[in-house]
Amino acid sequence: MKLKATLLGAAAAFAMAPMAMAERGTDGNVNVIYWQAPSILNPYLSSGTKDIESSSLVLEPMGRFDPSGKPVAWLATEIPTVENGGVSEDLTSITWKLKDGLKWSDGSDVTSDDLVFTAEYCMHPEGGCAQLEKFEGVKSVEALDPQTVKVTFSEPKPYPYLPFMGAESPVLQKAQFSECLGAKAPECTSANFMPIGTGPFKVDEFKPNDVISLSANDNFRDPAKPAFATMTFKGGGDATAAGRAVLETGEYDYAWNLQLAPDVIAKMEEAGKGKTVAGFGTLVERIELNMTDPSPDLPEGERATAKHPHPFLSDLNVRKAMSMAIDRTLLVEIGYGQAGRPTCNLVPAPAVYASDNTDCMTQDIEGAKALLEEAGYTDSDGDGVREKDGVKLSVVYQTSTNAVRQDFQAIIKEWWSEIGIETELRNISGSVFFGGDPGSPDTFQKFYADVEMYANNFPGTDPEGYLAQYTCDKAPRPETQWQGQNINRFCDPAYDALIAELGKTGEIEKRAELAKKLNDMLTKDTYTILPLVDRGRVSAHSNSLGGVDLNTWDSELWNAADWYRIK
Repeated sequence: MKLKATLLGAAAAFAMAPMAMAERGTDGNVNVIYWQAPSILNPYLSSGTKDIESSSLVLEPMGRFDPSGKPVAWLATEIPTVENGGVSEDLTSITWKLKDGLKWSDGSDVTSDDLVFTAEYCMHPEGGCAQLEKFEGVKSVEALDPQTVKVTFSEPKPYPYLPFMGAESPVLQKAQFSECLGAKAPECTSANFMPIGTGPFKVDEFKPNDVISLSANDNFRDPAKPAFATMTFKGGGDATAAGRAVLETGEYDYAWNLQLAPDVIAKMEEAGKGKTVAGFGTLVERIELNMTDPSPDLPEGERATAKHPHPFLSDLNVRKAMSMAIDRTLLVEIGYGQAGRPTCNLVPAPAVYASDNTDCMTQDIEGAKALLEEAGYTDSDGDGVREKDGVKLSVVYQTSTNAVRQDFQAIIKEWWSEIGIETELRNISGSVFFGGDPGSPDTFQKFYADVEMYANNFPGTDPEGYLAQYTCDKAPRPETQWQGQNINRFCDPAYDALIAELGKTGEIEKRAELAKKLNDMLTKDTYTILPLVDRGRVSAHSNSLGGVDLNTWDSELWNAADWYRIK
């Protein structure tokens, strides 16, 4: 019940905790643990939450979203609007102005050239930018003066807050990344591991998939912040160990994403060392079904690409049957309790954008069997696995290593077995699975499996950029260094056309109607994504760590500059 109360309380209006710091660095060290270890500190080369959030301590955008989802100025003097002249009357441009006196952590000036370069970096056709949807519809980015940048769109853009907004679209230092354009981007190890930023901390040492040592940025714009002189950011292990390190032993000050059964968390809290913070946003645990063939028998470079459609997941009947076999309510009971809600939607919130799609809520094993039978998939040899034209319904189902996810895998495997689908389970360290290494066969972007499960969300309260991830051009492939957010390789020109229409639609009711259609195309009409659980984000902090304000609409570490030690 304590966890439920925490979740409900998190829905209250945003209120910053009172500050108790006098000057920078007076509170010593703060210990943070993410059980999925960061593998890179450049969010443009990774879709993994652990990489995006750890890099947000160093790299910052022009604007963020506060815990209520409201846009707030960060490096910018203000959020541009039509009313203040920052957004053009015809909605074809947005103009950002940097705050005066901003410095990079190396002491050099932040200028509009850095923003222009950042756009060039992500929009480069050979760069494989993991956040390309942030620049959807951008025609040009130009520096009007050293402090001012104008972003021009190819068509009117009623929601222009994609480029340079939120943790996924920060500003890069041109001087550091200038030799890292295009195909060279992944090769710039020094820049990708130790970016020069404007954030409250700077990187002193980065051991990928292990630990980040950070110290206060002497050139941070607020001379009183951060209160902590250093931060140790430990990665790896599992959610149970991370929770214990804060709630039971007090070894760490902050633990991210305690993806644990609610009774386990409640037991940990009894030790009295810390407390949980939680809130619902747009985080959806889901299954993605590969629309391409991941067979290792295919030549490298063609495997899991549009050149080879999946031998049976290309069939809507199979995808729908797999969804019908799942009991989402039971999954919530097993894995999340009050910290989860069954859902059929990829976009569960805000309410105005949430579809009324409830088709997946009732498990129907017999209906799934009948659907497969009617589609010609039969168990001809009595081994319990259906086949058609000599192709067996046998899938490799992968996800990151985590107790809740392994529980989900086991029970879903059993349900699929009941309808005649054979399932091989794989779990991969989160550091690798959510990493951006183009050479690794085990990343969720490369998707060398038939089925995979994970969760992510979108910054702010508008889903345009999130839904734009599933346009045809966002599919990871060799020529994009296996980066891209269209993980299952779904491609439908009609979907792309609706995204374009959403991008030029201003009326909120019409935007909501289009967003719901797009959501339903992915989940209800094609079943290429099987949403499972609308997850509440649950993290924990020590009783001695003040200033924490959980944010489900941006990086959890969005206000680390405001953290302090309670004396």
